[in-house]
Order: sequence, then structure tokens, then C-alpha cells
Amino acid sequence: MMPVSFLKAMAKRALRIAATADLHYAKHSRGKMQEAFAEISQSADVLLLCGDLTEYGLAEEAVELAADIRSSMRIPCIGVIGNHDYESGQPDAVAKILDETGVTMLNGEAVEIAGVGFAGICGFGGGFGRRMLNAWGEPLIKEFVQESISHAIRLEQALVKLQTERRIVVLHYSPIRATLQGEDPEIYPFLGSSRLEEPINRFKVTTVFHGHAHNGALDGTTSTGIPVYNVSAPALHKSGKPYRIVEL
Repeated sequence: MMPVSFLKAMAKRALRIAATADLHYAKHSRGKMQEAFAEISQSADVLLLCGDLTEYGLAEEAVELAADIRSSMRIPCIGVIGNHDYESGQPDAVAKILDETGVTMLNGEAVEIAGVGFAGICGFGGGFGRRMLNAWGEPLIKEFVQESISHAIRLEQALVKLQTERRIVVLHYSPIRATLQGEDPEIYPFLGSSRLEEPINRFKVTTVFHGHAHNGALDGTTSTGIPVYNVSAPALHKSGKPYRIVEL
């Protein structure tokens, strides 16, 4: 837990949020982000980890990431899991290891830090706008759509809990099409869903951070003008460091 004096100092000025995603830690990745984490600790107030934290969703991979976080991070960390973290059927184990390291892992929950609220969930696919997949036809299609709806509902439930003026949403999947520009259009439905955008707009969220789009654009806005940042490390690497800092 951060000292009260530290949190009060943060609340009196703009909050510097560092964010990254798609770190894909494997069994021998220790040290991969250690230098970046140390830099972030010196230049930001909060770090957001926007999913795909491991390569195959193995507990051993999460242990590697946890070791780097434990040795280098000196600021609060908030995270969500991504699709890779589900791969081995151990998403809860991955989240638990990181949570025990001090990362607040959100899965449809909310947390407040220094007067700023954070709501987080992985999110899911389904497509965008008029081409969004609907629950019609085969049972498997209906199950897919229901999963997408479930993540949107749980995001809404997390936002309901926040009474702060500034509200940040942390996702893995994108809520808008704009930050997917650069990816093959054929895979857009598997990279995000407009269903996530609806509660973001309705609750007038301040900013959204997501990952997953390795080749996507870094900036976009929702239909009501809310800033959305794609912080996938592979996308960010093209312009410099594997993380981004946004001041709010």
C-alpha cells in the first residue's frame, strides 16, 4: 500500500499515467522490462498493464513478470488480463501471482488512486458499428456475442462504483475501430467491440487505455470524443519506448 503522504501529493497535481500492454512474458523473460519499469517509476505516478502479460498464460511466466515488477516498480500498478493470459486455462493463477506482487488486477472491478477512479476488464471481440456481430443463428455465435455483452455489462458495473470526477478505463480489447487502423481489416472483429464503447460514452469516461492491436494506431477517440490510447508494446516500440505516459 502506498503511503498516505504519497497519495495526497499525487492528488494535488496532474496524474502521470504510464501504460503498456502485450509484454508476452515467457518462461525465461526475466529482465525484459526491468529497465523500462525503473524508468516508469521515476517518471509516472501509476502504471497500467493492459493485458497479454504472459505468452501462454502460464503461472511460471507470470512469476517472471512479477519478479521484474517487484525489483523495479515503486509506484501503484493496475492490470487486466488479455487473451494470451487465458491460453492455458490459468487466468486466475496469472492474476493472483501479479496481485500478490502488488499489482491491482481488475476483472470487472474498480479502484481509486489519489482521487482518480480506474475501471478495468479484459473486454472481448465482436466487431464495430453496423457490422457488429449479433446473437443470431448457431449456438456458438450466440455464445460469442453473449461473452462480448458480458464484458460490456461488467465494465458498466465497475463504472457505476466510481464516484470520482476522473474515470479511467483499462482494457485489453479495443472499444473503437480507429486504434485498429494498420491491422488487417479481416481481424477487426477479433480485436474489439463497440459494445465496450457504449458504457464508456454513457459514463463520460476521461480516458481509455487498451492493448491487443500490435500493428494498430496509437490514438483514437470514441464517438463522443473520449481519448482512446492503444498502448500495445509492439506498436509503441515503433516510435520509441515500450510504454506511453499520459498526463491527466
